[in-house]
Amino acid sequence: MHLARKFSFLRKLPLLAALLVVVVSAPARADRVRDLCDVVGARENQLLGYGVVTGLTGTGDDVFSAPFAAQSLLALTRRLGVQIDAGQLRLRNVAAVLVTATIPPFAKPGSHLDVTVSSMGNARSLSGGVLLQAPLLGADRHVYAVAQGPLVLGGYEAKGASGSSIKSNVTTSGRIPGGALVEREIPMPYAQDDVITLALKQGDFVTAQRIADAVNKLLGAGTATALDGGTVRVKSKGDLKGRPVELMAKLSDIDVQPASSAKVIINERTGTIVAGGDVRLSPVAIAQGGLTIVIRETPVVSQPLAPFGRTGTTVVTPQTEITAEQDKPTPSMTFLEGATSLADVTNALSVLGVGPRELASILQALRTAGALRAEIVMQ
Repeated sequence: MHLARKFSFLRKLPLLAALLVVVVSAPARADRVRDLCDVVGARENQLLGYGVVTGLTGTGDDVFSAPFAAQSLLALTRRLGVQIDAGQLRLRNVAAVLVTATIPPFAKPGSHLDVTVSSMGNARSLSGGVLLQAPLLGADRHVYAVAQGPLVLGGYEAKGASGSSIKSNVTTSGRIPGGALVEREIPMPYAQDDVITLALKQGDFVTAQRIADAVNKLLGAGTATALDGGTVRVKSKGDLKGRPVELMAKLSDIDVQPASSAKVIINERTGTIVAGGDVRLSPVAIAQGGLTIVIRETPVVSQPLAPFGRTGTTVVTPQTEITAEQDKPTPSMTFLEGATSLADVTNALSVLGVGPRELASILQALRTAGALRAEIVMQ
């Protein structure tokens, strides 16, 4: 019986499509300003609060190792006019939690927010729990929302009397869709002195100038000015002066073609290569080779003879043979013509027929040699 295992550091594939994921758009597509920019002054804010979850089936915090849940419940009952002896509290159906939420810009009092609840003690599960009224504070320590309601979990846990259990996903955190009510509006001074500032989500000098040019073409010369690669200043004029909402409505729908950056993303763990943007390839010659290692194991049966004609113990002795071969590349040198588009780069590299890890090494070598006009990003 022969058992052969072959390890090859150069496994050729017929199609480069399995190796290189190319992001190409034949016609240039314009994006709207609302997708490219944020408005300075109109932003989201994070809220944080402390609360107590009740109604758990014995999976809450331990009163000895995590007593703050029981203490909070005791303080709550006293505010409600119920006097309870603290020494008699032995509850396992309550849990102390942290409550987080994000309040969007221009949220008015009475608006609903989604909140996330996570255990801060040693509770095993928050399944079936109900969050009691918890104020949510901003960074300035002012209350902007109040959260309350039943939790929705993305996992489950079941445990039998014998000790066997099953668990899926996380059971110590959950969400309350629409579980918070906004109590205070956060001012959003996005328009000051009839000036609106646009902040690019991905800073680029070319994109910023294109946005300014497009705004000036629509609303008149001198309306917009690109301050730097990430900021565009818009000054309302004429009929739009003193009407920032109408000005933002017109700005949001302006189409602008953003500048693309030449990048190649390489994930060595999964062997995935993603190339996007304005990638260029100069004429270059590449030599490639492969190393093949073959391991063969042959079991040999041995039947030794003991003295006086007695038969010994039968044993099986494996014999291992290891050979290494250095393959010569065919052809020994591959010449790639210059490519001016990403599709041309793909066609040029497809003649190599190498695996994703070898292709990643080739791309890095091309970048080092200055033949590949792109930034290599390793993940």
